[in-house]
Amino acid sequence: MMNQEVRAIMSKDPIVATPTQTIKDVEVLMLDNSLQQLPVTFEGKLVGMVTVFDLWRANREGKSDNTLVSDVMSTKIIKITPKDKVGTAAELFADQRFKTLPVVNLDNELKGVVTAFDVIRISFNEEYPRPILFEEAFR
Repeated sequence: MMNQEVRAIMSKDPIVATPTQTIKDVEVLMLDNSLQQLPVTFEGKLVGMVTVFDLWRANREGKSDNTLVSDVMSTKIIKITPKDKVGTAAELFADQRFKTLPVVNLDNELKGVVTAFDVIRISFNEEYPRPILFEEAFR
């Protein structure tokens, strides 16, 4: 399972932000979709990541709701490719600094995202293909 390519478990059509969106718009987008991190793209290429922490910090610093994502996003991003192994993603998640990794091709085009939950889910489902808790409720 850890030798499987990331492309097998990544979300292929992730919700993204753009650098010109306001932080208020992104906050609503993240709340509506229960997301903690969003890739930021420009013309399909990954240019940053914005997190709930970035939004919290912007609020704490007194930035207005009209502040642009480009002013608060992180541009130093750890990213992986579709051919990287799930084990590589797991190792990065174990470092505890990341919950979402953008998946890009060699031209830095965003192809998807993989989350720590994706790795946990695939590992769990391999070990336990049938639900083990509350199985009766799902029949």
